[in-house]
Amino acid sequence: MGKYYVTPGDLSNGVFTDTLRIKLTMKTTPVAANAFQLTRLGLVNCYLVRETDGFTLIDANLSNSHDDILAAAKTLGAPIRRILLTHAHVDHVGSVDALLAKLGPTQVEFASNTRSLPLLQKPPDKSLQPGESNEEIRGGLPGIDARPTRLLTEGELYGSLLVIETPGHIPGHLSFLDQRDGTLYAGDAVASLGHVTVSGYPPWFFPNVGTWSKSTAVATANKLLAYPIERFACGHGAINNGGIPALRAAIARTTR
Repeated sequence: MGKYYVTPGDLSNGVFTDTLRIKLTMKTTPVAANAFQLTRLGLVNCYLVRETDGFTLIDANLSNSHDDILAAAKTLGAPIRRILLTHAHVDHVGSVDALLAKLGPTQVEFASNTRSLPLLQKPPDKSLQPGESNEEIRGGLPGIDARPTRLLTEGELYGSLLVIETPGHIPGHLSFLDQRDGTLYAGDAVASLGHVTVSGYPPWFFPNVGTWSKSTAVATANKLLAYPIERFACGHGAINNGGIPALRAAIARTTR
């Protein structure tokens, strides 16, 4: 098989959903004492966060990642008990249905929020809601067959994770702050490619292919300054231990 060269645009537009199926190795990296980052293509992350009864999987990576995710959980010594989504883009929901089929949909809780439901449909409903920025919702939205069995709300504790509404990259986006160690599982609200960046303001080598509302994303970043964040675990990029100072610097870069 020949080589394939992957760009951020390929991921956002769903190249790997149905048209291209490649076996790709997934790298496992510790986040902190309670969690592990799983990375495909060196670019797309999901996370296993340990709770007392097993793992919460935050996001489900690209399609055909399910076997590697399950293998990682087995190697790390705990079952996956919950699947939790930050948002509906293709590189975050790609393996949801396959994972639920393997694990048994009645054995695993699947959590999202009410605003994400229409975006998870097949086909997605991209209608904007009152009060949302009147801009086009962008990025690959493949939809999934499964329906969430738990709908989360702002300020709720989901195990050790504080639920924070972080729209901007897409409506309905959620982030999760681990109360034990200050890790923010930020999805695509921010990225950590070289340094922390606000959604819509990526480094030069990572085009802005999927952000819905840059102004909303900046407002969300300012909102996050109020939380005791010690590190960022993002959908794209390495773990960043810069905490609030790194976030302040990212916000400052949005005004340049």
